[in-house]
Amino acid sequence: MALTLGIDTGGTYTDAVLFDTERGVLAETKALTTKHHLTIGVAEAVNDVLGDHAGEIALVSISTTLATNAIVEGQGSPACLILVGHAEADAQRPDLTRALAGDPVITAHGGHDALGDERAPLNLETLKGEIEKVEGRVSAFAVSSLFAVRNPEHEIAVRDMLRTMTGLPVSCAHSLSSELDAPRRALTALLNARLIPLIQGLIIAVRDLMAERGVSAPIMVVKGDGSLIDAGTALESPVETILSGPAASVVGAHHLSNRDDAFVSDIGGTTTDIALVRTGRPLLDPQGARVGGYRTMVRAVAVHTSGLGGDSEVALDDRGRIRVGPRRAVPLALLASRYPETLEILKRQMERGWPAEWDGMFVLRQRSLDTDLAELSRPQRKLWDSLADGPVAMDVLYQEQSPKLPLERLLDRGLVIVSRFTPSDASHVLGLHGSWDAEASRIGAQLWVRWWAITGHEAADDPDVFARMVVDATVTKTTRALLEAATAEELGMALPTGRQADALLAPALGGQTGDLFDLGITFNRPVVAVGAPAATYYPEVGRRLNTEAVVPTHAGVCNAVGAVAGGVAQRADALITSPSDGLYRCHLAEGIADFEDLAEAAAHAEADVDRLARAAAEQIGAQDIAVTLERQDEIVRGKDGSNLFIESRIAALATGRPALATD
Repeated sequence: MALTLGIDTGGTYTDAVLFDTERGVLAETKALTTKHHLTIGVAEAVNDVLGDHAGEIALVSISTTLATNAIVEGQGSPACLILVGHAEADAQRPDLTRALAGDPVITAHGGHDALGDERAPLNLETLKGEIEKVEGRVSAFAVSSLFAVRNPEHEIAVRDMLRTMTGLPVSCAHSLSSELDAPRRALTALLNARLIPLIQGLIIAVRDLMAERGVSAPIMVVKGDGSLIDAGTALESPVETILSGPAASVVGAHHLSNRDDAFVSDIGGTTTDIALVRTGRPLLDPQGARVGGYRTMVRAVAVHTSGLGGDSEVALDDRGRIRVGPRRAVPLALLASRYPETLEILKRQMERGWPAEWDGMFVLRQRSLDTDLAELSRPQRKLWDSLADGPVAMDVLYQEQSPKLPLERLLDRGLVIVSRFTPSDASHVLGLHGSWDAEASRIGAQLWVRWWAITGHEAADDPDVFARMVVDATVTKTTRALLEAATAEELGMALPTGRQADALLAPALGGQTGDLFDLGITFNRPVVAVGAPAATYYPEVGRRLNTEAVVPTHAGVCNAVGAVAGGVAQRADALITSPSDGLYRCHLAEGIADFEDLAEAAAHAEADVDRLARAAAEQIGAQDIAVTLERQDEIVRGKDGSNLFIESRIAALATGRPALATD
């Protein structure tokens, strides 16, 4: 028996559980996530469950949805991407352009070829001058060199120089994947670099808090594949934590539900994350994690993420229908509970004789500035300064300036956030949720109904009807998200879109019956629904999908349970190619090695990956380590019957249990 502490920090809540390895969950709690100062929310949650057990805690483990949420919402800290040896067109790829969001790109000569030989020399002095131009403008760097997976020496050289020059975090593409596709590795490195300050802030907050509380247990972090790494490794390579929250959700849902074959759907404040459990194990994405429309190269649970949560903004689409998400907003009920003066502003807006488009909307700071103030444009700086004392009503901002463009930029960087009506507010109006200020939610609904009535679209006639429409829209979008995930996994294709497809699917997704025929959907797996709002929406979702919807006990803190229910797994990869007849080249994490015999090359590669995987597991304190080796040879038979060696892929997977303080 051992006591462990699980912590999950999401977009809205930070959850904590006191977990006994034999008896299960002993205590659980939820506290508001305080993005401007993560320690506040984490401390509140930890204090509620820790009690006088600080000296008994054998393990602390963290999961988080902050990285996933940031990518889905297009947010992140400014980062500089350095491309070494890439084609000029790579920097213009639409996904890279979108991910950069105006951040700087530096190109340099260098890189290697497919055999690991240098294509062009790397001029570090020239590169140093370019780096000096962006210092102070960014908070992290990403480095991608052509064919670095075949020889990483240029990426390593640039990384070492950046760390010496700037002291800022550096994300190297070759450390993220051993697969080819340089542009996609560059994208992955860039996304990671933009997220590094966010993840590091969380880990440091937990580490410092544990020290203050006298908890001396090891601190672990959930990786994207559901396994654990120690906090020190996560600080150095936070890319490992991409999809940490969704992965912990799958592990926790399996632990709580005992369903070995099921869909797991985790609805949080910002996103809904859907994954599959097969024979008791999370299904991994063989092509790399997919988040926010990006295909990365991070080894992670196959998660289908939708910008849909209890705190998704409610707006109208171009056809005048209620749209939920994808951007998160602070619920009006939550805002009023934290800033009571905003309730009085809502009341004054309601008392005004005419409706305005910006009624029921506020803007507030979400976290501290992550660059020099001078890096903000003059309009952005003016808007930022106006929010120094707390939330400001949107109509007030429009009286002083036109904030649309500067606001969008600050929203994209995650520095500020809008507060407006959300599904959580709808739940407060209908009495399904009562944690915050329900009066603010009701006034927000009244303001919505009043404005909607003059837009020319068919509108709700009272706040309760409007709130039910929002809940129904949330259920419908959740049902569609599950069908999209099932279609992708079963058929490898996207669900059809467009007005005709929507018209055909609408009755089934909306749970309606037709006059002449019914188009029903039947899931052949149960849906295990977790997350704080799960019980509000998923019984109806299960009915529409004609399947069992399971909302297990402790579903609201499932991620925190998953954080302490996982094990350790560390992987190392190597590749063997044949540059010429009778020559076998090992492409290893630290460089290349040549051999004249394939068996000798394979033995060398197997020993290297075994050593690296085992060392990585030992470094994070794993116990009872076991290493599994895999080798896949690609050999083509020639017309003359001879065998032609193409390549050999070798992998080592080291697994074990996390180290406890008693170890």
